[in-house]
Amino acid sequence: MRVRKLTIAAMALAAGLSLTACQNDDGTDRSAAPPAASTASSSTGGSDSAGSDQQGGTDSEGKTPNGTGGTGGTGGTDEDGKAAKCRTDELEITATDATIGGDDRGTVAVDLKNGGGRDCSLAGYAGVDLKTNSGTVSAERTGESAPSVVLADGDTVTFGITYPINDSGGSGVRVTGLVVTPPDETKSVTLDWPGGATLPVTDGSGTPVQVGPLGSAGQGG
Repeated sequence: MRVRKLTIAAMALAAGLSLTACQNDDGTDRSAAPPAASTASSSTGGSDSAGSDQQGGTDSEGKTPNGTGGTGGTGGTDEDGKAAKCRTDELEITATDATIGGDDRGTVAVDLKNGGGRDCSLAGYAGVDLKTNSGTVSAERTGESAPSVVLADGDTVTFGITYPINDSGGSGVRVTGLVVTPPDETKSVTLDWPGGATLPVTDGSGTPVQVGPLGSAGQGG
C-alpha cells in the first residue's frame, strides 16, 4: 500500500512539472519590455513633412502651387513672355489728312500711340468705318501682309486710309465721322474725319474706302 501511494504521488509531481513547462514554453520572453507605441502617431494630421511646402500657398522658392509667381503677368508680358496686346484704352488715336496734291485718291493717316505705361503689341489691321449721311461705310482691307509690332510706351505706329476724291461736281455723300477699332479689340473710338468732306456716290457694288495694315502710310502702303 505504501509503495502504491508513493507511485501516485510521483506521478502527480511529474504531471505538475510538465504543465508548468508548457505554460512557459509559448515562444515569448516574459522578461522582455512590452512593444513600443506605433511611430505613425507622431505624424499629426495625417500628413508627412512634405506637406509643409503647401502651407501659405507657396513652396520654398516662393512659387504658388501651379508653378507661377505670386504676382504674375507683370511687366506688360503674357504667360509666354511676349508683350501683351495693346488695349483701346491704352492707345492715343489721332487722324490727320495726308493727301498728296494731284492724287486721284485721298489719304488719311491714323496714328496709334502707346500711352499705357508698358510695352504692348499690335498685329494685323484696324477696323475702320466712316459715318456718313447715308449710313456707315466700312473700309475694305488692301490685302497686304499685316505685320506684328511691339510698341514701347510712347511709341507710335501708323496706318493709312484711302478713299476716292469727289470731283464729280455733285454733293456726294457727306462724311460725318471716323470710327477706329484697334486690331483684336472690340472697343472703338470715334474721331473727326480730317479728309475730304464728301465721297462720290457709288453704284453700291462695293466700298470705295480702303484701309492698309499697321505700318502703312496710306496710298496702299
